[in-house]
Amino acid sequence: MSNLRKVISEGKFAVTAEIVPPLSAAPEKLLAKAVPLRGLVDAVNVTDAAGARVTMSSTAAASILLNSGVEPVLQMTCRTRNRVAIEGDLIGNAALGINNVLVLTGDDPTTGDEPESVMVNDLNSQGVVAIAKRMRDEGVIPSGRNIEPAPDLFLGVADSPIDPKPDWQPKSLLDKAEAGANFVQTQFCFDVAPLRRYMEVLANFGLTEKLSFLIGVGPIASVRSARWMNENLYGVTVPDSIVERLEGAEDQKAEGKRICVEIIQQLQEVPGVAGVHIMAPNQDMEAIAAVISDSGIRAGR
Repeated sequence: MSNLRKVISEGKFAVTAEIVPPLSAAPEKLLAKAVPLRGLVDAVNVTDAAGARVTMSSTAAASILLNSGVEPVLQMTCRTRNRVAIEGDLIGNAALGINNVLVLTGDDPTTGDEPESVMVNDLNSQGVVAIAKRMRDEGVIPSGRNIEPAPDLFLGVADSPIDPKPDWQPKSLLDKAEAGANFVQTQFCFDVAPLRRYMEVLANFGLTEKLSFLIGVGPIASVRSARWMNENLYGVTVPDSIVERLEGAEDQKAEGKRICVEIIQQLQEVPGVAGVHIMAPNQDMEAIAAVISDSGIRAGR
């Protein structure tokens, strides 16, 4: 059982963070990002060519982290893999001890380094989760061939919290839960009131019993960053009240960290929230470490 799975299963408030592997063949550059988080978080996500930009592979990065005492959550995108590659990667990752997997669609290649790349998408994220669950629970690949031993996988998916309308139904999450997902890491949340309503609807559909929700948070570095997020990040809304608060702050970076701490403290009181997933613009790991320290949360608590 992975540490992240153990923490969540014990009902502790889980803490994960996220790093983008470098465009480098030097492990030291990756570890320079991860070391400040060691002992502070339960696991660290390694992105899989986020923004369709080439980096060190997520599998290599996750293996380096694991061997350095940092449990990884490996992000796996459907964008560049067919089902043969996906099945082989899941088995190979498990053989390396990488058991936490966050399955994502992946960003459109036309926005990244190689715009002429082929968008594979042989399976969507729900399809990958369903195959991975069968591989784990039944010890077979879809063709029926046995896997000996089967991979021990803790399967995650992504979602964007919304302020649900009266007739809204979480169809995508229901489908992913049915496919076999275990946990959810969400996009940034900067307003807890609609998040509470979102979690209430999920609870009404039984999803908070089937899935563990890690809510995305992060220290906003400046009012300029807040406005950029509003304009460029799908599913993210930084409320006017926070924009105004940052704008009026003498030290905007420090204020952004204070706001993040306040949100984390509020999220600990929201029913159905199993933890937080902390992301920082510009990969400011020191800001993440400061937020964890100031909010009183810590790995394994």
